[in-house]
Amino acid sequence: MKHIEIINGPNLNLTGRREPEVYGTTTMEQYLDGLRARFPEVEITYYQSNVEGELIDRIQKAGFEADGLIVNLGGYSHTSVALRDALLAVPAPKVEVHLSNIFAREDYRHHSYITSACRGMVCGLGLQGYALAIEALVL
Repeated sequence: MKHIEIINGPNLNLTGRREPEVYGTTTMEQYLDGLRARFPEVEITYYQSNVEGELIDRIQKAGFEADGLIVNLGGYSHTSVALRDALLAVPAPKVEVHLSNIFAREDYRHHSYITSACRGMVCGLGLQGYALAIEALVL
């Protein structure tokens, strides 16, 4: 069995309630139930924090324990060299996910410090991006 950890950053705890026209109405908890049913051969764990240091700690822990990481670091993707460095420090393969299309949004969102530390990135496909990231890590 593969173990994949999803690590979400700031404001993603409000998925399903925050800006539903951008992020949809399904909560992350609801979506996780569906992901686990869709990928029964994969142990999917989930972590979310609004605090940069806590995200770094979790990446350092999960990056040595899991077979893969899916990271959606929200706004920190565009600002945090420290999170990029944490991702580079761990051996687990990583896929970056963004619910919205960051390239169709404000200019400052067009650059992610996280992308170059990951195998790939999925953006603009809503919560479905997590399923695509799992497929990329499992294959």
